[in-house]
Amino acid sequence: MPFISNTPDQQKEMLLEIGMSPEDLFSDIPAGLRCKDLNVPAGLSEQETRKHMAKLAGRNATDLVSFLGGGFYDHFVPAAVGAMVSRSEFYTAYTPYQPEMSQGTLQAIYEYQSAICRLTEMEVANASLYDGGTGLYEAVMMALRITGARRRIIVDDSVSPIYRTMLRSYTCNLGIELVEAKSSNGLTDRDEIARLLKDDTAALVVQNPNFFGCVDDFTDLAAMAHKQGAIVIASCYPISLGLLKTPGAMGVDIVTGEGQSLGLGLNFGGPYLGFMATRKEYVRKMPGRILGRTLDTQGRDGFVLTLQAREQHIRREKATSNICSNEGLCALTSLIYMSLLGKQGLVNLAQVCADKAYYAQKRLLEIPGVKLRFPDRWYFNEFVLELPNSADRVIRRLLERGLAAGFPLVRYYPDMANSLLVAVTENRTKEEIDMLPHVLEVSL
Repeated sequence: MPFISNTPDQQKEMLLEIGMSPEDLFSDIPAGLRCKDLNVPAGLSEQETRKHMAKLAGRNATDLVSFLGGGFYDHFVPAAVGAMVSRSEFYTAYTPYQPEMSQGTLQAIYEYQSAICRLTEMEVANASLYDGGTGLYEAVMMALRITGARRRIIVDDSVSPIYRTMLRSYTCNLGIELVEAKSSNGLTDRDEIARLLKDDTAALVVQNPNFFGCVDDFTDLAAMAHKQGAIVIASCYPISLGLLKTPGAMGVDIVTGEGQSLGLGLNFGGPYLGFMATRKEYVRKMPGRILGRTLDTQGRDGFVLTLQAREQHIRREKATSNICSNEGLCALTSLIYMSLLGKQGLVNLAQVCADKAYYAQKRLLEIPGVKLRFPDRWYFNEFVLELPNSADRVIRRLLERGLAAGFPLVRYYPDMANSLLVAVTENRTKEEIDMLPHVLEVSL
């Protein structure tokens, strides 16, 4: 039937037929609680609405030169990505339960999983999660399923504080003990982890590069955790894997991360994409949809949802998660982006980001009184500056000059009042990078 609202005349006719007035429909609501005058303006035509919204949008600061990072990055997205993902064959939130009807979508998701496995050097990936933060939560729950009765999770405090907040929110009523390990000079403190690891520890959660932008190698930590029977979970920035050692090569058990940088743009905070990959032995404990490749009765390749007994439409209360269609279109977007870049393109992109970040750091350290918070650490495209005064105050001053200079770490780390997290991507030109130290110096 068509979903067309009833006209006022039709409403009057129906009320007359049943012998009621409009007020009678709300008679069960006390008179004192009824809304009298909403004072809502009349509706607008499409043309009027466009003009009104354009006027509102004109108040946005859309021309800022951004050096913001902290897990979400201003990367260039080729026009081909939007053109391909907008095709009517793909542009749907439908879950492809019927493989005979959805081979194109299923193959695309299968290829996405394959790309994530190659990127992380893991054996199996799922069809996507909501975002990096919920992906980390799902990884923790997966680790609990793998380790059985263990309920203790160690989380390094250099892991994104946004993710840690989400993790606390999701797990606060689940009887899980979250233990935060204090980092040391920008990196995970090995002695602290060794002290905290016990035989009831289910998982160790780390991040590379971490929230401070520092690069680490968790090979030794993975071996340390495995001796105690714990699962190692690593959150990572996918673009960095064009240059850095992969989680799989470090011996990590579960890899998760935010896929926003893989062609999604910033989009005012979403929708984003969580990715997850793990070892084949843990595939039945993995949340979300998994696409498999098989043969039909005629020997032709076919793509299907596999291991569905883990999912809520089969087992409901015993399912590994309630993930459904979720970010399928975003996963397709990231697949198109990675395919357009190619392996060498990703390496080149990562190198450009790193080179520009090192150039920016060199220029910024020429400012009197400005130094690195962690001078002895390697980083990818993000680093922490220690300013002579409040980073918050400096950021506000630079916003007035059209620059988003970075992220003030004091928001999550009270002892870092003067610390500014600066990120540089391929989108920043040499002229923009050169402008930052000039404007920053006069704003200190």
